[in-house]
Amino acid sequence: MTVDFAPFLPWPYLAALILAAVALAALGLWRGVRGAWLRTAALAAFCLAISNPSVFQEEREPLSTIVAVVVDRSQSQNNGNRREQTDHALAGLKDRLSRFPQIETRIVEAADSAETEAPSTKLFGALSTALADVPPARVGGAVFITDGQIHDVPDVNQKLGFDAPIHGLITGKPSEFDRRIEIVSAPRFGIVGEQQKMTFRVVDDGAAPGGGAEVTIRLNGNEIATERAEPGTDVPFSFTVPRGGNNILEFAVNPLAGEVTEVNNRAVHVLDGIRENLRVLLVSGEPHAGERAWRNLLKSDAAVDLVHFTILRPPEKQDGTPINELSLIAFPTRELFVDKISEFDLIIFDRYQHRGVLPILYYDNIAQYVQNGGALLIAAGPEHAGDDSIAATPLSAVLPATPTGVMNEKAFFPRLSEEGKKHPVTRGLEGASSEPPGWGRWFRTVDVDRPLGQTVMEAADGKPLLVLNRVGKGRVAMLLSDQGWLWARGIEGGGPHVSLYRRTAHWLMQEPALEEEALTARASGRTLEITRQTIEGDPGQATLTYPSGKTDEITLTEREPGLYKAEVKTTETGLFEVANDELTTLVHVGNVDAPEFKAAISTEEKLRPWAEKTKGLVRRLADADGPVDLPSILPVRGAVRVADGERLSLRMTDETVLKGINSLSLFGGLFGLAALLFLISSMWYREGR
Repeated sequence: MTVDFAPFLPWPYLAALILAAVALAALGLWRGVRGAWLRTAALAAFCLAISNPSVFQEEREPLSTIVAVVVDRSQSQNNGNRREQTDHALAGLKDRLSRFPQIETRIVEAADSAETEAPSTKLFGALSTALADVPPARVGGAVFITDGQIHDVPDVNQKLGFDAPIHGLITGKPSEFDRRIEIVSAPRFGIVGEQQKMTFRVVDDGAAPGGGAEVTIRLNGNEIATERAEPGTDVPFSFTVPRGGNNILEFAVNPLAGEVTEVNNRAVHVLDGIRENLRVLLVSGEPHAGERAWRNLLKSDAAVDLVHFTILRPPEKQDGTPINELSLIAFPTRELFVDKISEFDLIIFDRYQHRGVLPILYYDNIAQYVQNGGALLIAAGPEHAGDDSIAATPLSAVLPATPTGVMNEKAFFPRLSEEGKKHPVTRGLEGASSEPPGWGRWFRTVDVDRPLGQTVMEAADGKPLLVLNRVGKGRVAMLLSDQGWLWARGIEGGGPHVSLYRRTAHWLMQEPALEEEALTARASGRTLEITRQTIEGDPGQATLTYPSGKTDEITLTEREPGLYKAEVKTTETGLFEVANDELTTLVHVGNVDAPEFKAAISTEEKLRPWAEKTKGLVRRLADADGPVDLPSILPVRGAVRVADGERLSLRMTDETVLKGINSLSLFGGLFGLAALLFLISSMWYREGR
């Protein structure tokens, strides 16, 4: 309650009037004049009336105390029975806090961090966001229900923005242990065919039984090594980069019986394979109109080192021309086809025929080169159907088709076969979707018996034009016409010769993106994109194995001929495995070095410093497999000065909100007038006596 004055006269005049009244009253009292007390009271009432005093009384309502309950919903809470403990504790805490009408509970559900970040548990960030609109004086405390693995705990010397207890209710068991594997150092890039070095480490958290660990190492799904590792010791490992593009290294350590989780028993590293300059050997049998089509394509690629020879004169041709006028160097057959044949990534025979330039044994070397993983392309012309065809040499062991000795001299539009519409080498070639195709005609092909492998392009009357086949570890392609140069020269509008030649060459060199049977998966945020390439028809469902161990059957939908896809949204992060038929692939969602998958055992230590500083409590919800035991609530008026080892202390707020103000004028209205008249009348009556 407060008293306020609103005088009818300015304060200087009112002060002068009050001084005069005081002087008169003092003089009367000093001289003992009869009725002086009544005169003094009348003057005082008159001055008060002119001062116009009013009494004000505020109506206030107490504000509630805000208590934040931060619930850890991160992926590590799926281990064991932590989620059940969390749900039980949350329900019990809500019930106990609801018994205090002056407490307002604010529940904060905190899941893994955003898609663009490494998956982690950020509970203090969630708490700060939830209390951003609350004045610090109204915060009564914060209770964390978590396994203790919090990755954004601020330094204990920092300020939280409020002065109230921090409590931790810890899920999990006190005797937990876990074994995990982590990659210490590894390159991001590597040259195909060269060795790369990396280091990994096995870590035992908690009261693990110890002992050596066996680590299985897989590269692109294939097991390549098994290593022994002592926990806590760095282990070096070397491997050879097998291919260009993504290469996935997987390190898996054998699980321990009774450990918290097996999710972190695998670690993944993605390495980009980079091809050093590709070495291509191009041998042209004789000069012809299309000879430079292959040469120009290969020379235009800066990543290709091209060795090109043209056989200008076979040994049996003797015309007296000096050797130094035919070529700069003699054809180094032994060096190319014996000593250094394994160094080439691709060998191309362009209209080449056997005329004694290469000894017959060298063809067997080329066949073995293919069997051991090499790549061979035959660009055939009329000579391939003749008596000197290389199909009559030991090279025939790796060729997918045998010539009949006939040339088909008939104009035709090259067309994609049914397999070709599905094969990555020819699918989507510009102009292939129309009928007739939107490219120029060719005019002759080599007739062959029924070929092996896949016939992806056809000539007139459905005859094979482009045949692809796998032989041993290597690959062979046969282009049964020498007229691809018509497309390069723009005859009848030309055609996509660059795309066709380049894709064929890259398929031969085992480019992963051009595999006809392939299963790939990539992560875009929390969405998995699964792609199945096949030329065999509907591949059926794919099996998706989550990091938590659960599996789902995923339906693949055909988006293009031979290309089936599916998208799966997931809340889990970590290493996923996709399987279809005999194909498997791995994909990692989230950062491969995510904090969420490092330490998995529950702990009280991360929250303890804050609990000790703010007089809070940190304790486990249950011992071993016992029931959840919640501490009771202790409301405290004023600052919490002493920690309670058994109860959750909460600082109750003294904050109020103003609801209204009541005012009363003391000398206003009839009451003030009556009081003033009474005193004046009393004074007059006394003077009249």
